[in-house]
Amino acid sequence: MTQIDQAIDIREGEELDAHTVDQFMKQALPDLSGEPSIRQYPGGASNLTYQVDYGDRSYVLRRPPFGKIAKSAHDMLREAKVMRALKPVYPYVPDIIAICDDHDVLGCDFYVMERLQGIILRQDFPTDLELDAGDTRKLCLNVIDKLVDLHRVDAQAAGLDHLGKGPGYVQRQIGGWSDRFRKAKTDDVGDFEAVMAWLNDKMPNDIAQCVIHNDFRFDNVVLNPDNPFEVIGVLDWEMATIGDPLMDLGNSLAYWIQQDDDAPFHMLRRQPTHRPGMLTRKEVVEYYMAKSGFRVERFDFYEIYGLFRLAVIVQQIYNRYYHGQTQDKRFAAFGQAAQYLEQRCLKLIRASDL
Repeated sequence: MTQIDQAIDIREGEELDAHTVDQFMKQALPDLSGEPSIRQYPGGASNLTYQVDYGDRSYVLRRPPFGKIAKSAHDMLREAKVMRALKPVYPYVPDIIAICDDHDVLGCDFYVMERLQGIILRQDFPTDLELDAGDTRKLCLNVIDKLVDLHRVDAQAAGLDHLGKGPGYVQRQIGGWSDRFRKAKTDDVGDFEAVMAWLNDKMPNDIAQCVIHNDFRFDNVVLNPDNPFEVIGVLDWEMATIGDPLMDLGNSLAYWIQQDDDAPFHMLRRQPTHRPGMLTRKEVVEYYMAKSGFRVERFDFYEIYGLFRLAVIVQQIYNRYYHGQTQDKRFAAFGQAAQYLEQRCLKLIRASDL
């Protein structure tokens, strides 16, 4: 069996009150006994995720980050409700155990879900997961298939059609993310104005309206430890909505750093898409379109949009660090990352014939 993903010691400043957590958990699950052991998952740069154990019973608690956060961001109640609605038609969603909107408990909204015990591929493969190029390709295709499956979900049957705002998703995303960047900009990063102007000028119409994840990548996928080719879970549904599937794919590819990318881009790598056997970004697009039936002649717009959106997310996090609202040293270099992503967008724009 390959190593199961594990939580670690809680980062300083992000501790939870164990007594309060225990009281809440035993209200939700009266048959729990003993004292909880609480640890934290190291991945992620946004919401905080904790493992809460009572002996051999294990759960996951999700809450927003500490400090000042953007209005409407980190909506735990919405995420949990989306997961509950999606679970019957997309079985890879973890079960929601309890939802809390009482800020007297932890000072924020949060929820508790089942823990899916499995492999999560973060920056590199676990040391005991040995796959050759052929097996790595098989794994890669299986993961992409789960995004295709999600985009085939009947949103109305799942009771999720209310999440959509109708046609104009692409336009709303470009306007919304541009506004977010301008609000989060700090004096030590570029202004992205040329990138935002190009995206605004080149916006296509929506290709479709379907359930989208908006953060689909390897470190949000759980694999069966006894069969690492099998996906048993998909995590992090905070930004799920009804929208354009190619925008969702563009978001995923912003994290898809392949073997021949330049060194600065490799410094941002958070998943093992560089390994022999992994599809290139071009191959991912071709495979996705063949499986999904969605077609566009050029993917340039969606790729550049994905990188820009990632830059905004990075900049929003860096803005909190810049203004002393978080002490997490992981975020110290996020301003440089935003700078790099601006240059990468501009390079792709110069090469585009859209």
